[in-house]
Amino acid sequence: MLAVKNLHKSFGPILAVRGVSFGAETGEVLGFLGPNGAGKTTTMRMITGFLPASSGTAVINGFDIAEKPREAKKQIGYLPENAPVYGEMTVWNYLAFIAEIRGFCGANVKKTVGATIEKCRLEKVRHQAIGTLSKGYRQRVCFAQALLHDPPVLIMDEPTDGLDPNQKHIVRTMIREMAERKTVIISTHILEEVEAVCSRAIIICNGAIIANGSPAELKTRSAAHGSVEITFQPPDRDIVAKLGQLPSAAEAVAEGNQVTIRPKIAAKLFPEVMQLVRSNPAWPVTGLRELDGRLDDVFRELTGGK
Repeated sequence: MLAVKNLHKSFGPILAVRGVSFGAETGEVLGFLGPNGAGKTTTMRMITGFLPASSGTAVINGFDIAEKPREAKKQIGYLPENAPVYGEMTVWNYLAFIAEIRGFCGANVKKTVGATIEKCRLEKVRHQAIGTLSKGYRQRVCFAQALLHDPPVLIMDEPTDGLDPNQKHIVRTMIREMAERKTVIISTHILEEVEAVCSRAIIICNGAIIANGSPAELKTRSAAHGSVEITFQPPDRDIVAKLGQLPSAAEAVAEGNQVTIRPKIAAKLFPEVMQLVRSNPAWPVTGLRELDGRLDDVFRELTGGK
C-alpha cells in the first residue's frame, strides 16, 4: 500500500533525510519514532507531497508521489503537525469546505460531513467556531479532514502531542478502529504512543533508519530484557548473593524491597530463579516477574541519549 524508496532531503549543506526506505501494508499501524530533529516530519512531508524530495520517492497505492501527485494525494489522509485549521470557521463549515475541495458535491457533502463528524466524536461542537475549541477538539477536527474522503493511507504527524490523557485515549481509539481497513503511519517521539497503538515501529536518528520491528521485537534489544524482578519483605544479603550466583545471572541488584537479577543467558534465567525460590520456601517472596525489556532504554541507546 505504501512504499518509500530511498528518500533524501537536503537543506543547503544540511542532509536532513538520508536514504529512508520502508514499506507498510493495509491493516498495519506503523510508528515512525525518533528524537526531535531526527527527520520524522521532513519524511512525512515528502511522502505526502507537501515537500519535494531531493532524491527518491514514495509510491502510495500504486501512484508515485513525484510522477502522479494528484492521484497519489487522493490515496492519502494527512494530519500535519499542530493541526492547522481555519479558526473563524465552524466545524461543519470547515469540513464542508474540505469535502468540496475533495470533489464531493450536492447531498454527498452533507452526508459525508455528517458521517465524519459522528466518527470523530464531534457532534457536540459541530456548529462551534474552531478557534474557540480546546486543543483536543481542534486536533480531532484536523483528524476529521484527513478521514473525510475515506483514504486507504493515513499519515499523522504527532497526533496526540500536547493532549491530556482523556483526549489521547479518544484519538488512539479512533486510530485502532480504522486500522483494520487502512495503512496508518504515525510520526511520534512519544514511546507510550508506539506501545499503545503500533504494530510495528521504525526508529530514525540523524535522518536515517536505525531500527525496524514490532515493539516486542525492539524490546528484546533492551538490557533489561529477560531480567527477573523479585519483591521481598524484605530481602537479606544472603538471598541477594545466592540470586547473583545463578549460572544464567550476570548480577543481582537490590533496591528497597526489590531485587533485579540481570541475565547472562536470558532464556534460562527465569526457570533458574523459579527453581531457587521453590527450593527456599522460607524466603519472604511477595512478587516475582520476568521483564520484557524497556522500549525507552532501546530508544536512548540507539539514538545516543544514554
